[in-house]
Amino acid sequence: MNELRTERLLIRRWRESDLAPWAAMNADPEIREHLGGPLTREQSDASVARFEAAIDRRGYGWLAVEVRENGEFAGFVGLDDIEEKDPVDGVETGWRLARSAWGHGYATEAARAVLGHGFDTLGLPEVLAITTVGNLRSQAVMRRLGMTHDPAEDFDDPTVPEGPLSRNVVFRLRREDHLF
Repeated sequence: MNELRTERLLIRRWRESDLAPWAAMNADPEIREHLGGPLTREQSDASVARFEAAIDRRGYGWLAVEVRENGEFAGFVGLDDIEEKDPVDGVETGWRLARSAWGHGYATEAARAVLGHGFDTLGLPEVLAITTVGNLRSQAVMRRLGMTHDPAEDFDDPTVPEGPLSRNVVFRLRREDHLF
């Protein structure tokens, strides 16, 4: 997966020019509120290297999101294998946007494109989304995508100390239920 286009967004591989705005996002405590806190520039750059390596290896992963109208870096979206530490398995979708991109519907638009690719091109039978119980904005996107939540699947992340970031919720969307 090299590139997806929506009406307003370009979802693409990472560029060198994405590193600084990505690092700025990762240094923002509000953007990283549900992710364990800010990252250093080195950690942020290393994450992009991991994203690119995963795409090269599997053909899918976390991609950069660009606003087509002005070329502005808006964040990331994609598909990734669920981590082994989690009690669920499969492929998950996720997104993270710069504050300037909040409130425009970009997360839902980008995730719809990625889910369509996952179902229609990759043939995935199902895609999950996982977030902290307190991340209500992401949960709202999951619901707009038609994903469903079963509280019986919620779990405590064993790698996170007990607290507001330890409890996770799981949403699912099956290929036959996606309507876009």
